[in-house]
This record gives sequence, structure tokens and C-alpha cells, in this order.
Amino acid sequence: MVFVTVTAAVFMSNLDLWVANVALDSIGKDFTGSSLSGLSWVLNAYAIVLAALLVVAGRTGDRHGHRPVFLAGVALFTLGSALCAIAPNLPVLIAARAAQAAGAAAQLPASLALLITAAPANRRTEAARHWSAVGGLAAAMGPVLGGLLVQVDWRWVFLINIPVGIATLIAGARVLPRSTAVTTERRPDLLGAALLTVSIAALTGTLVQAPQWGWANGRTLGLLGLAVLAGAVFARRCATHPAPLLELPLLRIRRFAVANLGTFVFSISFSIMLLSNALWCQNVWDFSPLQTGLAMTPGPAVVPLVTIASGRAVRRFGGGPVAAVGAVCFLAAMLWRIGFADPEPNYLRDLLPSMLLSGVGVGLALSTLIGAAATALPARRVATGSAVVNAGRQVAANLGVAVLVTLLGTTTDPLELVDDFIRAWWVGAGLAVVAVVLSLTLPRATVEPAAAPSSVHPATRTT
Repeated sequence: MVFVTVTAAVFMSNLDLWVANVALDSIGKDFTGSSLSGLSWVLNAYAIVLAALLVVAGRTGDRHGHRPVFLAGVALFTLGSALCAIAPNLPVLIAARAAQAAGAAAQLPASLALLITAAPANRRTEAARHWSAVGGLAAAMGPVLGGLLVQVDWRWVFLINIPVGIATLIAGARVLPRSTAVTTERRPDLLGAALLTVSIAALTGTLVQAPQWGWANGRTLGLLGLAVLAGAVFARRCATHPAPLLELPLLRIRRFAVANLGTFVFSISFSIMLLSNALWCQNVWDFSPLQTGLAMTPGPAVVPLVTIASGRAVRRFGGGPVAAVGAVCFLAAMLWRIGFADPEPNYLRDLLPSMLLSGVGVGLALSTLIGAAATALPARRVATGSAVVNAGRQVAANLGVAVLVTLLGTTTDPLELVDDFIRAWWVGAGLAVVAVVLSLTLPRATVEPAAAPSSVHPATRTT
């Protein structure tokens, strides 16, 4: 019962990462006059807040107990979903998405801790593996389920979370174990989290608004200056705060640093591909949301299969070569889109091979790089390292969306739009090349990785 309760919430929060991409075009049609740069904040607000609060929420759970933090997270996520569903305009929807992300940040780190506490000692690794597979299930179902719900109304994408959230709260209050809080844990750096949020949001605003405002416009330069200033102060706090959001000494561990950088670069490229495919299907090929969801399903459906199958190769050849092969597959997926993109729909020739190649690439590269980062640290630091990896991935996803919006600009001419998509895929291809190089420089583990189920975030199996 504990597993069902915890994974229901994990599935719900992971599903939102996928369905929102499919629903974005329908949201724009409902909120008349919304630009792509404005709509992108429906995705960006979620990614920014989740990235800033993951470490804070994890340490809060350690300090005050995982059960109350998990339940509070589910309650906030459910409330945010309700606000999304009734949002009368885009600004309210964006604010509600931020509330959703804060709830997700609270429940995700606590969920695995609760599951591990409830499982017998000899079943904990198996329980963690099943828990992490929930993200893969959400990835496989997300595009299709999102397409089905949007066929009725995009608001159902968020309404469906409400009964799941309420049921989780009722069941959780009855069955979740009460873990002992670690009262000696230092208070998390809330000001650091705020500074990180401001820095990422300002940089994102610079990228998405510059095509409209102009790169030399005072507002653009002001946002860029704010991003740099907040980032510099954040870095300073990380160097001086007793419980920093990012522990800078961890980056001196070469395997951890290289794996994190590779994950970050690869995640930007993946984010560009994910949203561009959804927008291409609906804006260029004129697919319905359901058709779009079905068209995008093969890629994420392949990821968990490849991830599981690649374990033996990682043990035999090391993580670096396997991740490099995955990045090459992802590069091939980008080049396929560039070479075969046609305004006339031809799914079997154009999108399907690219989706399959990208699924193989993600399954080989992303899961391997994340695993390498998590297992590069001493066992006592794995949870912190995992939070750093996954926070970085959310920042990368946010930057990928911002870069895509910048490259697509404001054009409505179909031919120019195709050229803009191709330009975005070239950027994604370039980032994939960087990921190949970083993977090849990844040091091989010198010891067998410690068993660390907390190092696996559900989203590592989805994107």
C-alpha cells in the first residue's frame, strides 16, 4: 500500500512534464493573443522552481521528517493543479505551474526515502528499481494521455491530478511510515534558492524576449545584468554558506563534474527536440493533440527498455563509451530531422526514425551519465549529488525551451518557420556533439558503485 501511495504521486508529477508539452499549442489558442515566448513560461516556471527547490526540499525532509514534507508536497501539487485548471489567463496559469513545481520538489525527494523506510532490508534495491520505473511509465503514457485529454479540453490535463492527489493524501495519512527527523541537519539555504530562481528566470527572460525587444534593448540588457548579478551572488553563497545549495567541492571530483556537465548539455539538446517535435506536429503538420501524442510516443517508450538493456554494456565497457554511443544516436536523430524535414506530413520517413533514434540515445546516454554522477560520490553524499544532478537537468530543460523560443522567433510564414526549426535542430545537433566529447572524457569508475537507490530520480528514466 505504501508503494502504491508513493508511486501514484510520483507518476502524477512526472506525467506533468510530458503532457504540458502536448497541451501548449491548445493553451495558446484558448488564451488569444499569447505569443510563444509567453506560453513557454508554462514550461519554464515549472522547471525553474523545481530546480531551485529540489535540494532545499530534500534537506527539509531530512530535518523535519519525510512524511510531512511528502504530504505537504502532494497537497501543494494538487492545489496548484486545481489553480491551473481554472486559470482565467496566462499569468495565473504560470503562477499555478510554479506552485505545482514547488509541490513536486517537496514530494519527489521524500517519496523514495519513505519507500525505502517501509521496504524490508532485502527488498530495498528492488523497491527503488520499481519506483524509478514509474518515470518510464509516465514517459510512455504521457504524450498519448495528454493528447486524449486535450481533445476534450486542455484543462483536463491538470484536472486529472486532483482526484489522484486527494486519494494520495487520504491514503498517505493512514499508511505512510513516520520516519525520524534528523534535527541536526543544517537549515537549507533559502536565500540561495531564491537567488538561483532569479538568475535562471532572468536569463530565460533575456532569451525569450530578445527577439521581440531587440538584443541591444535596455530591458534585454537589464534582465541579462540581473541574471549575471544574481548568479554571482549565488555562487558566492555556495562558497561561504554552511549548507549551500550547491556544494562546490563536489565539482572537484572529476567523474562527478564531467558527468554533470555531460548531463546538462545533453538535457538542453533533448529539451529542444522534445518541444520542437510537439510544435512541429501541431503548427507545421496541423496534427491534432492526440495525433501529436501518438506521434511522439515511440521515443519515450524505447527509453526504459534501452536503459535496462544497457546495464551489461556499462559494466563491460564503462559508462563513457556507452554514453558516447547514446549521444551519437541522439545526434543522428537531430540530423535525420534536418535532412528529412518536410512541411508535407510524412511521419514514417521523417519523425518516426528520429523519435526511435532519440529514444535509444536518451536510454544510453542520459541514464548512464546520471548514474556515473551519482556513483562518483561517497555513499554518504549520494543523496546530495543526486539532487544536484536533477536540479541541473531542470535548469537545462528550461534553457532548452528558451533557446528554442529564441530561434523560432515571431515569424508566422510557413517556409520561414521550417527554416527556424531546422536552425534549432542544428543547435541541438551541436550540443549532442559536445555531449559525445564529454562522454569520451568521462573517467571510468575505480570501484564498484555503492548501492544508492536514492541516487535515482524518477525523471532520469523519462527524459
